[in-house]
Amino acid sequence: MSNEAFSRVKIDAQLRDVSWNLVDGKSVRYEYVLPDGTRADYVLCNRHGHSLAVVEAKKATTNPPEAEGQALAYAKQLGVPFIFLANGEEVWFWEWEREAHPRKVTTFFNQADLERTEALRKLRVDPLTIPIDTKIAGRPYQSECIDALCQAIQHGRRKLLVSMATGTGKTRTAAAFIKRLFEANLVSRVLFLVDRITLAKQAEDAFAEYLPDYPAYVLRGGRRFQDEKRITVSTLQTFIGEYASLPSSYFQLIIVDECHRSIYGQWSGSLKHFDGIQVGLTATPCVLKDPDQLPDPEDGKFIRDTLRFFEVAEPTYTYSLKQAIQEGHLVPYHIFKAMTVKTAAEGGFEVKREELDWSAMDDDTRTEFETLFNGDDTITVDPSALERKFTIPERNRAIVREFRQVLEKGFAGKDGVRRVPMWGKTIVFGVTKRHAETLAQMFDQEFADKKPSPEVRYADFVVSGTGDGDSPDGMTKIKRFKDERFPQILVSVNMLDTGFDCPEVVNLVMARFTKSTILYQQMRGRGTRQAPHIKKPNFTLFDFVGVTDYHGDDEDMPEGGFVTSKPVGPTGKPRKLLVLDVNDHIDPTTRNWVTLDENGNFVLTDEQEAQASVLGLRFEAWLATQSPNADQLRWLRMMESQIRANVGDMESVELYHFTLPPFSLNGGLQRARQLFGDDAKLEAMLASLNAAVLQDETVGDHDTASAPAH
Repeated sequence: MSNEAFSRVKIDAQLRDVSWNLVDGKSVRYEYVLPDGTRADYVLCNRHGHSLAVVEAKKATTNPPEAEGQALAYAKQLGVPFIFLANGEEVWFWEWEREAHPRKVTTFFNQADLERTEALRKLRVDPLTIPIDTKIAGRPYQSECIDALCQAIQHGRRKLLVSMATGTGKTRTAAAFIKRLFEANLVSRVLFLVDRITLAKQAEDAFAEYLPDYPAYVLRGGRRFQDEKRITVSTLQTFIGEYASLPSSYFQLIIVDECHRSIYGQWSGSLKHFDGIQVGLTATPCVLKDPDQLPDPEDGKFIRDTLRFFEVAEPTYTYSLKQAIQEGHLVPYHIFKAMTVKTAAEGGFEVKREELDWSAMDDDTRTEFETLFNGDDTITVDPSALERKFTIPERNRAIVREFRQVLEKGFAGKDGVRRVPMWGKTIVFGVTKRHAETLAQMFDQEFADKKPSPEVRYADFVVSGTGDGDSPDGMTKIKRFKDERFPQILVSVNMLDTGFDCPEVVNLVMARFTKSTILYQQMRGRGTRQAPHIKKPNFTLFDFVGVTDYHGDDEDMPEGGFVTSKPVGPTGKPRKLLVLDVNDHIDPTTRNWVTLDENGNFVLTDEQEAQASVLGLRFEAWLATQSPNADQLRWLRMMESQIRANVGDMESVELYHFTLPPFSLNGGLQRARQLFGDDAKLEAMLASLNAAVLQDETVGDHDTASAPAH
């Protein structure tokens, strides 16, 4: 079963998978006789029957690149520029006139993409000869970045990494880079990948402005890829559920913009699927010195995974925050520090039994507190649990009062100079939805005298998670914050941490602590953008949780960036611990309404779509632990499709499912046994799949840490 004939059966299936017509007599030719009398196993042709590529087939035990000499002789006789080497398990692609070695690809190119690749080959020019559109990216470092990327491409590199500080125009740089590659005919179709839908819409708007001649669209879950558009913008979560339907040749350029860190680790298969040039954009300084020394182990893992994925020891191009501030492209910043007594307590703070108002508690809360005290008079609370398990209303009120007092009276810097922060747009970073809502109400009350009328919100909040806590009108609130006078303050939970662009932000309030250096830098970057129209000289970072000290943010930036220390004291008397911050939400499985599209197919609700996306992420992570061959992978993808289509209803995949469509249409249970072994082996595989993917029926809080925001 390992001979060449069997390999050809599998190669035929792989060609059909990417829509090659094997029986029309002109698209694919078999055992094609060459001028010297030898025979090419396959010749792939364009729609007019003209040869484009040869396919050399070998038995499964033969490493495909071993046949490159034989295939090259065939290609030269035929005068075709492309070679595929295959053994039924692996496919290798070689543009032999431009590349020294073949490279492994996930699938064969389909006919349309092969024709497009041939057209690009004839028309392409050195991208360094194409002028950069300085109306899109006119700063010197942006041109340097684009030139560095193009130079690397000309040297044959296909994986590139850019580290540019937040606010220095990564999207503009990417747009000018894309335009240059389009004009040089190096690419015809681009994927721009982000980690949440708000950033996808932001990117779509940017491309519409900067690249009006190259139409872009945002990919939606369950919708078709728009082949007629040149730029596809997608969230990671949506893309992971859709990419497997595409041939590896679909995108010639993939740009990943500050995507979830697992895109380079757990979910890297979605990028490895495609053969295009891959560019990572990040504001994170990615240098492999000693990532294990970073406070958050996940930061070190992200840096190692990123550098390993792009096969570099350092980014292809780097432009740091310090450089940007020194050269006047970003504004400097001041840091104001103040913590309440409870927040500053090292090793935790004590709460006495008599401090609590037991009469105000319901039975469940009283029972949980009795369990915590366990007969003692005091309990010790870890400050990191604040706003997660415990909340202290007086602590939040103290933060709000302190913020207003500093705005009105200013503060003395470490150089003795008195500084007064600007009044204006302010982002507050909160911990949970409940915390954000509480802070928004408190800020609104504190600044009530600044509102034109009582019903106007001076402060509002937005939340992003994986469903239950999301702000249903989050996009509307964000747009209002950016475009209108009110709200002046927006409290955010996971919504504005990365990628949010509002130059008018003049204050950041840290009411959330994070050990992640990467996340802290991204949060800080929300204030760095210039805004000459409001005469913004700098921004102020209010640290109420000790996060700046933790990350050593005490840089002596030119013209600012000073750190101001304030003695820690009781800015508000934390009288009592009142409530446990427990979670409650609607069970998605109890929602029974459905929507049908124009073809009579079920359209998932937003809740079901969110859950299906998480199941898709779990499946992708499980698949990365397996080593399926090409035929097994085809069946596993069918299983994934069924799991996503039956979200909320399928508790596990069982043997009997293989007797039902679509499996019954592809050989049913008997074929499954042939592919995966006897019933015992098949059941073991299903047990592993069910445990990893269908571990529960709903998407809970345990998924929010590992799944990228929608």
